Amino acid sequence: MNILIGLAIAIASLGGIVLLLWLLFEWQYKTRQGNLLEFDNGAWQFLTYEPDHYRLELLLTATNKTRKLDVFLVEVNPELSLLSSDSLDGIHTQVQLRSRHPNVASRNDNYWESYIITPDKSTGVEIQIDISGKNLEELKTAWVRVHYTIYGPAGREEKVKHCIIPLQFPDANQRERWRPTPDADVLPIRTHILSAGDTPVDVMQRYVMSHAQAGDIVTIAETPIAIMQGNFYHPSDIYPQWLAKRLCYYFKSTSSLATACGLQSLINESGAWRVAFAFIIGSLAKTIFRVPGVFYMLAGEQARLIDDVTGTLPPYDQFIVLGPKNPQSVVDEIKAGTGLEAAIVDVNDLRRVKVLASTSGASEELLNQALIMNPAGNAAEQTPIVLIRPNSGG
Repeated sequence: MNILIGLAIAIASLGGIVLLLWLLFEWQYKTRQGNLLEFDNGAWQFLTYEPDHYRLELLLTATNKTRKLDVFLVEVNPELSLLSSDSLDGIHTQVQLRSRHPNVASRNDNYWESYIITPDKSTGVEIQIDISGKNLEELKTAWVRVHYTIYGPAGREEKVKHCIIPLQFPDANQRERWRPTPDADVLPIRTHILSAGDTPVDVMQRYVMSHAQAGDIVTIAETPIAIMQGNFYHPSDIYPQWLAKRLCYYFKSTSSLATACGLQSLINESGAWRVAFAFIIGSLAKTIFRVPGVFYMLAGEQARLIDDVTGTLPPYDQFIVLGPKNPQSVVDEIKAGTGLEAAIVDVNDLRRVKVLASTSGASEELLNQALIMNPAGNAAEQTPIVLIRPNSGG
């Protein structure tokens, strides 16, 4: 009997050791980085900008962010879509692909030759786009989908980098159309469709400074700031997990969290445990105490700021756009670069104004009063900036 008991204890101990080793093995696997290769937002420039011919260059940098493992960039295939306010008949395009590897000559036949990127190293991708034809002035944006395949310890993965390039630029000296409010005049300012290649200070200097004077306050919507920061994702790049697939059904259909991808984007930012906790407490508060909005208070700032698909202008209507990162540092940069007081705001047609961040000289009371009628609009006005000029003595 003692022998059997001893044998059972030995087997149980061995099983425990095996289980522990398996858990350690799985934990080690889960913490590995895999194929961690990332593209930056890219930089673009026009090489030719003529009435019947555009030629532009897009440069992207791919960086291997793993600590110890090589990653292969085995395929790169750019795909171009043009967005226009008119027909695309008679407009012709050509896309050329070249590598910009360190110390390696580029091919000229549009073929991407597999390339090994060692840890913490980068390589470049050059895409040249040629557009010719009539009515090019009606073109608004070029949407470049860079399909790429990476190969490494996590296997073969196909991904897409989305680059939005503006092609139409409003006249910065357009006629001023100020609108009066009780304590200030406001001027909605039209811009090109902003992209990750823009910066807030450059946009202000291009479109605002010719209209501004000392004492003015410049405001910009939160979504364009997030877009300029590259803080937007295509749903195909978001992989809804168990929690997002189940909880999304409990939100109103008009909410940006009512889809699995929209809610997963919040979980990616705030964490699954925080979102689950916020949902439980929020549900209890709403059901038992009739107190709405507790979920949004607990789930993090992004819960109120995420715009799901269709939430903004094309081509961003295809993306989930999050709220801006570090909004206070952005308004501080705008003030340093322009001398104007600045604010990032979330305004809608329901007379709701939320100030995400502002400089010290931008009164929140004045911002609310000036923006309550939403002068920037919520449709296709393409006026994300509003210049506020306080009345004398206001």
